[in-house]
Amino acid sequence: MIARRSFRAMGTEIELLVDADDPDGAIAAAEAEFHRLEALLSRFRPDSELSSLNRAGELDAGPDLVRVTELALRAREETDGRFDPTVHDAVVAAGYDRTFESLAPDGPAPTARPCGGAVRIDRNRIELERGVHLDFGGIGKGFAVDRAAEILGTAGPCLVNAGGDLAVRGGLWPVGVETGDGSLTLELTSGALATSGRDRRRWQRSGRELHHLIDPGTGAPADSDLVRATVVATDAVTAEVWAKAVFLAGSEAGAAEADARGLPAVLVSLDGTTRLAGGLR
Repeated sequence: MIARRSFRAMGTEIELLVDADDPDGAIAAAEAEFHRLEALLSRFRPDSELSSLNRAGELDAGPDLVRVTELALRAREETDGRFDPTVHDAVVAAGYDRTFESLAPDGPAPTARPCGGAVRIDRNRIELERGVHLDFGGIGKGFAVDRAAEILGTAGPCLVNAGGDLAVRGGLWPVGVETGDGSLTLELTSGALATSGRDRRRWQRSGRELHHLIDPGTGAPADSDLVRATVVATDAVTAEVWAKAVFLAGSEAGAAEADARGLPAVLVSLDGTTRLAGGLR
């Protein structure tokens, strides 16, 4: 029998599903893990560890903040800078300076400048170059999805869904993915799936529509010919990173990269064209 629980965390709706006879303890623990990690990693909470690091520029951090920072820096290197945790100031400058539900409907045009800067880790000590601030965004959510799936999976086959970004452990889970003219269904038995898209979080500044996917090379919302990119990977952190990287690469280069890396991907262009890559047919 599949047990289900829904709640809100990390700015989205979270859904936990597990096929187990006695799921209550694992479900409660998985939900608690989401709230615990949100309290550590959210840039919107002034009392979070991440906010403390951004204010001070250095911090003796706990193991989770250190680990997510390590994962984000590795992703920056592996994606040639298309994923970059130093986008914080660019996201704020674009107008995403508070929780999405609280954003002003319009405002002055943003000023963009390229992201980047040094982030040093020495054991549990994190030091930011002057003027650098971190925003984990999708990778923080992916980290929480993976951790919750580990916990929930101790009870039985499970699925953890955070606003469409999800991980599964065991069982057979049909997952719908939006295409340009409908949807297709992928059947997952393990691993994770994540989507990056300009159609999810949009707002106006000086009458121009902006979105939250920043191109670190310019510091402005990415000018991609894709509306969204969905990637399947071994874990939610990897899926989040490469969904963003493929989105920024665009349809042609993104599909070629997904093919080369063996990452199943569904790419939807602004004109509604759907392209399958990474082994999907």
